[in-house]
Amino acid sequence: MSTTVSEVIAELDAHRVRFEQFCRSLSEEQLNRDVPQSTWKVRDFIAHLATIDGPVGEMFRTVHAGQDPGIRDSDGGRFDVDNWNDRRVLERRERTVEELLAEAATSRAELRQHLAALTDEDCARTMKFGGDSRRPPAEFPLGQYLRGWCKHDPMHAVDMSRAIPEAITPEVAEWFADPVVQGYQRQMNPS
Repeated sequence: MSTTVSEVIAELDAHRVRFEQFCRSLSEEQLNRDVPQSTWKVRDFIAHLATIDGPVGEMFRTVHAGQDPGIRDSDGGRFDVDNWNDRRVLERRERTVEELLAEAATSRAELRQHLAALTDEDCARTMKFGGDSRRPPAEFPLGQYLRGWCKHDPMHAVDMSRAIPEAITPEVAEWFADPVVQGYQRQMNPS
């Protein structure tokens, strides 16, 4: 296995353990709070992380297969990640944390198979990010993307914490202190 991929998987797995602990520590009232600077509730970020591994894993599969290194709709068009995310979140709004985390575990297991298959050559390939409501389209090496993407769980736990500041224990604050996580927050949620 590629050293880059091995390191990414180890970090990804460690973040998921912490994310699950964080989610399970929240009350129903906290889960249903609206998140400032977002159209989502706290629980919606859990739903997002339960579903986004599908298209990301498919992108890893296509990169390894030597196909288009970007995420596309079923008709081959540009993937509208914002619309896709909003639909998945709304479909899951009534699910429990345990149901969402079970779905996340299933989608993560499939993603990990695609991720583990990536080679050093795959990691050097240029991937295409189609952009979203806050970032323009961009292209960069897949390995670079992986090193930031593996922090997706703490990035969104920070988002969730804007609605539940009382959930930020010293241990959680330490988790959030990662420079990449903080840089993402500055880019996505400027004051």
